Amino acid sequence: MTADSNDSTPAAPHEPQASHVSHAPHESEAGQSARVRQKPSVAELGVDLDAVQWRRSGSQPGAIEVGFVDEWVLMRVNGDPEGRVLVYNHDEWEAFLDGAKKGEFDDALADVTG
Repeated sequence: MTADSNDSTPAAPHEPQASHVSHAPHESEAGQSARVRQKPSVAELGVDLDAVQWRRSGSQPGAIEVGFVDEWVLMRVNGDPEGRVLVYNHDEWEAFLDGAKKGEFDDALADVTG
């Protein structure tokens, strides 16, 4: 409460304020609002994985399989006993493909095989 206010309510003692958290959309470099959307799990998508048309990087165990479902890209490893499936949006998928085309992962195998 300021000293020049006409309200007779006494001012509250000074309390530390919590840090400000903005709930407004972030501005991208182009000045457009960036929407942040939480990705669903495969279970939340309600997808029958056996019905997805999977594309494989090869036929051997450990080959990468990719399937496209609506706005989502699903990725799994052929023969994974856990049956794990990763969910990506199309922007993430395009960024991955761009990196692969530019050779950003070429030395990754050397790091693993030593």
